[in-house]
Amino acid sequence: MTAHAHILFDTAIGACVLVWGPDGIVGAQLPESGPEQARARLARRFPGATAADEDALPPVIAQVRARIRALMAGEAVDIADIPLDLTGIDPFALQVYAVTRAIPRGQTLTYGTVAARIGAPKGAARAVGQALGHNPIPILIPCHRVLASGGGTGGFSAQGGIDTKFRILAIEQARPENEPPSLFDTLPLAIKPKR
Repeated sequence: MTAHAHILFDTAIGACVLVWGPDGIVGAQLPESGPEQARARLARRFPGATAADEDALPPVIAQVRARIRALMAGEAVDIADIPLDLTGIDPFALQVYAVTRAIPRGQTLTYGTVAARIGAPKGAARAVGQALGHNPIPILIPCHRVLASGGGTGGFSAQGGIDTKFRILAIEQARPENEPPSLFDTLPLAIKPKR
């Protein structure tokens, strides 16, 4: 078993977690309802991961933490080059994650578009959603940038559900796929009212 280390750190949206091993980041968590809940989830996902010493973080991890903090504070930060360790992930999910990782800050795609970009058969949007629902490294694999067709939210498995998804999209000033910039670009995406 590979030894993993972790760090719990504050961001503008709450306390996040990074977990890493010798080959890169293996996991991340969005904020839970509190630090104890974050630690409990971490223990379930990565039993045996040890807490890293704040003063002795590997430089790459300190840089990743700084970039995530900046992104969650609304800065235009690119996170697509951060080294991830996706060992053991099935090939379909790896393709989904590669397309998702390439979605720039401030933009979104639909589940169907992600499916089309990996060459999946028509109707594979649900399978894309399932793969993203099991995303081990949210934020760095920005599954929040994938929406349902027709402006629907799709799901979001992090604490807070779609409210958290839209909070992050608002911070990133994201707009729906194929929607040109408008006078109102500074307004956040919002959940459409049910009819």
